[in-house]
Parts: sequence; C-alpha cells; structure tokens
Amino acid sequence: MSHSPTKHFRKKGIILSIILLYCFGNLKAQEKGTYSDLAKALQNPKDVRILDLRGRELATLPKEIGQLQNLQELDLSYNQLTTLPKEIGQLQNLQELDLSYNQLTTLPKEIEQLQKLQSLGFRYNKLTTFPKEIEQLQKLQTLHLNHNQLTTLPKEIGQLQNLQELDLNVNQLATLPKEIGQLQNLRSLDLRDNQLTTLPKEIGQLQNLQTLHLYSNQLTTLPKEIEQLQSLQTLHLSYNKLTTLPKEIGQLQNLQTLDLTGNKLATLPKKIEQLQNLQSLELRDNQLTVLPKKIEQLQNLQTLDLTGNKLTTLPKEIGQLKNLQSLGLSYNQLTTLPKEIEQLKNLEWLTLKNNPALIPQKNEIRKLLPNTKIDF
Repeated sequence: MSHSPTKHFRKKGIILSIILLYCFGNLKAQEKGTYSDLAKALQNPKDVRILDLRGRELATLPKEIGQLQNLQELDLSYNQLTTLPKEIGQLQNLQELDLSYNQLTTLPKEIEQLQKLQSLGFRYNKLTTFPKEIEQLQKLQTLHLNHNQLTTLPKEIGQLQNLQELDLNVNQLATLPKEIGQLQNLRSLDLRDNQLTTLPKEIGQLQNLQTLHLYSNQLTTLPKEIEQLQSLQTLHLSYNKLTTLPKEIGQLQNLQTLDLTGNKLATLPKKIEQLQNLQSLELRDNQLTVLPKKIEQLQNLQTLDLTGNKLTTLPKEIGQLKNLQSLGLSYNQLTTLPKEIEQLKNLEWLTLKNNPALIPQKNEIRKLLPNTKIDF
C-alpha cells in the first residue's frame, strides 16, 4: 500500500506548525512582564516584573517608579543618573538592582526597605560613603561597589549574613572594619587597587572564602590569622610592599593560586612546601636570591614564575616538580641550571632571557629539555 507524498508532507507541516506555535507561546510567556520602555511600564504597573532601562541617557527617574509593586529586576546601568527618588524604597519585591555606570554620589536611605534584594550593582559611580542602612538588606548575596571613591566601609556591612560576593576594587579604602569577619558566607572578596596597609585579624573568620584579591595595595605584612582561611583557593597579593610572608601561609591547604608578583620578598617561608594543592606560584619581580629545597614537595605545581629576581642558582630538587608546565626564569643572574631539570618531562615553556651566563650553554640546555619551547 503506497502513501501519497503530498499527504505525508502536509502531515509533517502541521506537526511543525504546532511545534512552532508551542515554542512561540512559551517565548511570549517568558517575555510577559518584561519591559524596556518606562512609559509603557508605568501604564501597566502591576504587570512589570523586569524593567531594562540600560543606556537610555536617563538623567532622572520619576517618583512613579514606586508604583511597580511586582518589579523583581531593575537595570538602570549606563545612564546619567545623579540621584534616585526615595520612592525606590517602595519596590518591595525587587531582587536585582543594577545602577552601574551612572553619576551617583549617594544612595537614598530608603534602600533599606528593599528587603528581598539579592543583588546590588553600583560599579563606576562616585560614591564616597555607603549608607549604614545597608544592614537591613539581609537577603543580599552580591554587592558590586568597584570603581567608586569609597574611603571607609560602615561597620554595619558585617550584618549582611548572606553575602557571598563583595567587590570593592578601585576605591580609596585605607582600612577595613573588623566587622568584615562576620560575613560568614562570603566566597569572593575583591579589594584590588585600594590603599590598604594592613588587614584586620578578623579576616581569618571568613571560613567560606575561596577568592581573595588584594592586588595593588600598600600591604607590608599579613596577619597570621590568614591561616584560618581553609576554603581559600586563590590569593592575589601582587604589587604590595611585602618583605616577608607569615609561616602560617603554609596552612592554606586548598590554595591553588598564589600571586606575589611585584613585592619585596627576599626569601620564602619554609612552610610554603605544605601548599600541596598549589598549581600556580607567581613570584615575578621580587628580590629572591635562593629557592628553598623543599619546593620539590609542591607536586601539583604547573606554573612557577621567578622572572625578575636575583637568583644565581636553582636547587637540584626543582627536577621533582613532575607536573610543571611553565617555568619563568628570565631577568635573573643564573650562572648554570642543574642537570636535574631534564626530569621535568611535562615542561612546555621555559624562559631564560637576560641571564647572560647561560647564553654559551644554550645547546646543553636544549639537549636536557628537547621537547620544551625555550626562550633565551
């Protein structure tokens, strides 16, 4: 029995139409409640769930914004706002608020009324102080305040018990309140490009902290309490004024990345070999004259950058770093390399620029590492 090709294709076409209608219906359902026109949103205030007003050149926000009682997400980034109406506090269901890239110098204290707020973006504004009313935002998980002009943080910041991510990079902070240690759920703390000279010992209380960025501050020492950061995986300390590291740094058993570029370290603590999970160790531009022999115990190390130090020799134990893939030794004063370097079978990249005494040894070094790209 033969089937008509026309009927077959017609049947397929009907099925395809049903699928397309279903998908389109779903798409419309998803779009329902999403507005990108303020005037239309204010005509249907109870329908609005998401209001996207990015890059609309808004200089002011009408007080009628407070009528959007069901609003959950409000994006006002990339505008020219200098103030916010106090009616912003009426948005009782707001969960996400992005005010980044405006000209705001302050936040209205009514912000405290946004009891359901989970994410607050305030990047690239002109904030000099942060209202203490922030302590009321008990559901806040993400707070981005980078690229402002903050000189201090209110101690009330410690009340944000659900905060997981705090970004304060590129401000003018000279100190941190000890209450920062109360942020028990904090996973990521970014303090790059500030003016911190010390860290409060309470920093050690951040038991869930995984990432700590302290790049480009004025730190001369670290508190020994840093050893308590048992969840820490990434620690960026580049471009500070560190001359030593506390031996307690060896207690960071989950640390995978340690960046100490551009400090004034003359030695490394002996306990550094205890960092058994360390994969990347950046020591570029310090004042190291020797490497500890026990560096051999860093069996998971993949990247070791010692560029721009004062090394004249390497310990033969460096050959034990079986997983090492990249080794930076340029701009040192090396006179020779230990032959044990040939044991680095996984080494893909070796830089030896500006070690004049090694130039005559090029061929011998290449024979030791035939599969490694070497940059003299």
